[in-house]
Amino acid sequence: MIRKAEPYRIKMVESMQMISREERQKALQEAGYNPFALKSNDVYIDLLTDSGTGAMSDKQWSALMLGDESYAGSKSFYKVKDAVSDIFGYEYVIPTHQGRGAEQVLFPHIIEHKGQYVLGNMHFDTTMAHIEMNGGIPVNMVIEEAFDTLKEHPFKGNFDLVKLETFIQEKGKEEIAFIIVTITCNSAGGQPVSMENVRGVKKIADKYGLFLLFDSARFAENAYFIKRREPDYERLSIQQIVREMYDMGDAFTMSAKKDAIVNMGGLIGIKSSKHKELFQASCATCVPMEGFVTYGGLSGRDMEALAVGLHEGLDFDYLESRIGQVEYLGEELRKRGIPIQWPVGGHAVFVDAKKFLPHIPPEQFPAQALTNELYLEVGVRAVEVGSLLLGRDPETGKQKVAGAEFMRLTIPRRVYTDRHMDVIVSALATIWERRETIQGLDFEYEPKVLRHFLCRLHPIENGAPGSLIDVNPMVP
Repeated sequence: MIRKAEPYRIKMVESMQMISREERQKALQEAGYNPFALKSNDVYIDLLTDSGTGAMSDKQWSALMLGDESYAGSKSFYKVKDAVSDIFGYEYVIPTHQGRGAEQVLFPHIIEHKGQYVLGNMHFDTTMAHIEMNGGIPVNMVIEEAFDTLKEHPFKGNFDLVKLETFIQEKGKEEIAFIIVTITCNSAGGQPVSMENVRGVKKIADKYGLFLLFDSARFAENAYFIKRREPDYERLSIQQIVREMYDMGDAFTMSAKKDAIVNMGGLIGIKSSKHKELFQASCATCVPMEGFVTYGGLSGRDMEALAVGLHEGLDFDYLESRIGQVEYLGEELRKRGIPIQWPVGGHAVFVDAKKFLPHIPPEQFPAQALTNELYLEVGVRAVEVGSLLLGRDPETGKQKVAGAEFMRLTIPRRVYTDRHMDVIVSALATIWERRETIQGLDFEYEPKVLRHFLCRLHPIENGAPGSLIDVNPMVP
């Protein structure tokens, strides 16, 4: 299939520069070998995240001028509320400053007691942290194909439905707080979840009377994959696919900084009056933690851009171009023998660091080592999604070992061209030729929660022990 050109014109540019290798080496040392601590001015191509890093459209910038600065009853809030009603069909809406704000407000009200399990296809780091901070135990139920990066499977974000129901039967439905469907599934490589699989999860949730929540950061990209890969959905619009999927849920949380293409914003959506008490309890929590319920930590300008972006993110031509660029990067890397999660996901290419650096064991964080090497080579900042991110068991203090060690090359929306992708491909091809020389890492400083954001590391000699203890990440 011939790729179309981007469905937009570029009217403003931001200058970029690459500092010298010596300067990059110094910057990385000062950052404690943690790319999160790098200054953005020291980064050439920034692939750390797609969260809040996209380029807003002319319509979104125009909408900013309409922002309402009312504290309560903001007209800008009601535009967001109407957009959520139009797209998802949900009655109740609470804005928050971002996705983790939504989790912070909602989760205390759906985890009823300490030790309850939260069952997801594959929890991302901040979601896992908010579950654990509220006394819950996150358990991954993703299919085993998610960990086989070479295997062709259209929906590697799917739940293992047999495993899901067996776990509920063994623990008892009273010990399950809720089921969370993450679309697309970031930790599995940005992999989509099929409509058929969500339907199966819904059937199990209804059978046992369990609450079903969507983690919706990349809901439109997931709908695009359903349209392209799942029988009977080719002729439906992205909007129709989204509505069908969300009809099966009770609520959603959203980081709007992804598929709504805004720089700041999040949402809680609650479907209907069946859960009106949950909405009221969440409102009461929102006020002291995020702000009044008609702004939730956002300015009117933010909400105006969000209302427009929710609709823009559903545009098929935009999604085809956006995901097409991710596919282009993945295909070019594969041509050079570089192992990646295949097929590629919607927002990023996930390089399989376990296969790229087989001489570095998990306890020396191979994906983090590869991430640092890419920055040293050409100033590209990526992010580790592996054992470093996974962290330690909060009860035992033992370190978990990830099912896959990924370096995530996260593509911001409407920001970079294919020529930027070519620079990344060339750099990784060069590193591939000298991969045996790369060393692993160990801690200098390790925070107790979400350590990968703030930790400091140092290279270690080959063969030196690391700090991990191997445990099965699928078992609580």
